[in-house]
Order: sequence, then structure tokens, then C-alpha cells
Amino acid sequence: MSKLQSEALREAISQIKTNAETKKRKFTETVELQIGLKNYDPQKDKRFSGSVRLPHIPRPKMRVCMLGDAQHVEEAEKMGLAYMDVESLKKLNKNKKLVKKLAKKYHAFLASEAVIKQIPRLLGPGLNKAGKVVNIFETVFSLFVEHSLLQLSFLFGCHIAGKFPTLVSHQESLEAKLNETKAMVKFQLKKVLCMGVAVGNLAMEEKQIFQNVQLSVNFLVSLLKKNWQNVRSLNLKSTMGKAIRIY
Repeated sequence: MSKLQSEALREAISQIKTNAETKKRKFTETVELQIGLKNYDPQKDKRFSGSVRLPHIPRPKMRVCMLGDAQHVEEAEKMGLAYMDVESLKKLNKNKKLVKKLAKKYHAFLASEAVIKQIPRLLGPGLNKAGKVVNIFETVFSLFVEHSLLQLSFLFGCHIAGKFPTLVSHQESLEAKLNETKAMVKFQLKKVLCMGVAVGNLAMEEKQIFQNVQLSVNFLVSLLKKNWQNVRSLNLKSTMGKAIRIY
């Protein structure tokens, strides 16, 4: 059962929107959910990690790059989506600094099946160290192919900085996969008992932010070993605004 009071959440969202109106910015502010945990020992307890797809995209301008074959590159170009083909990846020449620079440039990556198989050879372990791995979403692929990709992810780590290049097949809509990627938020316990995730932006309707926050909080709590007993505090904050406690 959720301990997050709906009315308190609605009031907080309304207050954030009102505060933003008093001093309008030249950009759309992001709304972040800030989480404080308790009764957790990051050194001893198992660190949780999980991702959930929100009903509304929190960061529409999230930077995504397609690592594609010829067909996906053509689709990406028509969509105005940043892309790199195999030849472009070869030019990085496994240079750690260049691979790290690529990792920092984008929030997430998409990848064609044919390109994913070549990433370890083309880029080396740099993406793994940067933390962005090839994420395998639900696709209609054989267990053999899925197992092979999992092996690649393990051996290479394919971590282009904490965000897995997401596998895209030619049977899927690239635009739909792009929107799915933008709607995902990840909760991961690291060395400290606090974290923050983007759950909306001030261009969204209040009810949309409300729905995103509710789903995010309920999913987070489901990852915790003692559920709500591990939650110390929850705050909402716009990019330039003050944090408002909702739990």
C-alpha cells in the first residue's frame, strides 16, 4: 500500500508550477524526484537496480544516438535523430578518450542487431567503463540470439556510461523505440543513500507529472528490501526551484 498522500503530491506539483511562473526561464525546467533512503548499508546489502517506463516522457529533449546499419541510419536521418554507422565507429579507433567523449555526449543509445555484434571489436571496453550498456528490450528474437547478446554485454560491458545502447530490430518502429527509451527511468543504489531521477518537466500538465511521480515512487518502493521502511524522504524539485517534501 502506498504511503504517498495524493493530495500532498498534487499540492507540491501545483506549488512547483506556481513558483516557476514567478520567474520564467528560457528553457523548460525538468522536475526531479529526489530520494533519501534509510536502514540500508551499501557496503553489505545487495544493491538494487531497476528501470520502469513512465506514461509520459519526462525529458523530450533527451539526447539519443542511433548506432545503426544502413536501414536504421536512413530512418534516423529522416527523423532528425543523431546516428553513427559502422564506418563512423571505426574512426574512433578504440581511442578511450574519444569513446568516453561519445558516451558523455548522449543520454542513451539505440543499436541495430548487426552493429551490436561488432561493438566490442570496434570500440573496445571504453563504453563499459563509461557506464552505458546495450539494453535488451522485449523483441521477437530467438533465445540463441538473446543469449549471444547477453554474452556480448557481459564480455564487453557495452556500458556507454550507465545507459545500455538499446537493441532495435527491423520489425520494430524506430520512433516507438526512441519514445520508449525516453520514457524509461532507472533507479540504482550505489555508494550513497540518496538519488534523483527526472520524472517530468514544467511543460507537462500537472496530472501528467502526478501520474509519473506515482508510478516512479511505487516502482522504487517495490525494489527496496523493506519497502516503505527504507524510505527516509521524498522531495520534488524543478531545475531552478526549491525542493518540496512529499514524504
